Amino acid sequence: QVQLVESGGGLMQAGGSLSVSCAASRGTFSSYAMGWFRQVIGPERELVAAISWSGGSTYYADSVKGRFTISRDNAKNTVYLQMNSLKPEDTAVYYCAARATTGVPTTKGGYDYWGQGTHVTVSS
Repeated sequence: QVQLVESGGGLMQAGGSLSVSCAASRGTFSSYAMGWFRQVIGPERELVAAISWSGGSTYYADSVKGRFTISRDNAKNTVYLQMNSLKPEDTAVYYCAARATTGVPTTKGGYDYWGQGTHVTVSS
């Protein structure tokens, strides 16, 4: 069973950049599609970006297209989310998630494993 640990969140001014990382352990990382979700208030988590096991396929929410980039390094068992041109509305807790699949799940229910989250705050 894979375990996920996010890092790299913090405080940034609008227009700036942040990168968050998610390190995986106890699993075959290269077998997992990975997703980055964010949550503001309540139980709803929005899928921000996702990437296939090989990195060959990606998905981005419309709200982050052209600003965020998801990538992965299977040799380091890590997935990254580079966030540029940050906006105050990007403020959230960011979670990474994993699913052993060859596809790219685009729903919360499509993922089996979750990290504990990392806070990202964007000030105006």
